[in-house]
Amino acid sequence: MITLGSIQRYAVYFGHEEWDGPLSLFDMMEVTDEKVLSCMDDYHVRLIAPALMTDEDIMKFQSSLREVMLFIKHSKEKEVLNRIVDWDRARFHRVERRAVDVINAITGAGLKYEESEVEVDVCKAIMDMRLESEQIGRQMGKQAKAQESAERFYNMGISVEKVAEGVGYDVDTVKKWLNLPT
Repeated sequence: MITLGSIQRYAVYFGHEEWDGPLSLFDMMEVTDEKVLSCMDDYHVRLIAPALMTDEDIMKFQSSLREVMLFIKHSKEKEVLNRIVDWDRARFHRVERRAVDVINAITGAGLKYEESEVEVDVCKAIMDMRLESEQIGRQMGKQAKAQESAERFYNMGISVEKVAEGVGYDVDTVKKWLNLPT
């Protein structure tokens, strides 16, 4: 955007939290002397930041920056993020791989895709993450129950070998659970 012969520059802040840094040259300085300040121009930063923008403003972007900014803004609000992804499903079905890399780097989302993909179906990637998370949760629950059972049976005087066989884990694992030397 060019105004009166000067180029307006914008800075992009990709954090999900609100920007708390300076937004002008004077904000960066500790100079308060009016004489000194009157000799200087106060350059302002035109900041593009997800947390400072409404969803409606972000929706005005026509590039994949739109999906990146929406995802970042709502990355800590899973229900809101899911609602936005569902609402703008057509765009989130085909997100540039580089944009997904930015989302992953900034939010730690862990969206997975094939290396050969140029566009990523973020909806599917989120669904895959949910399924994987549920599977991990079930596995952890299964292990916690086995560990609890192992402790009960061992305290009843059953040998570690029989306990391990009964709960379906190897002897060394059961010994670790019971804080026994392996």
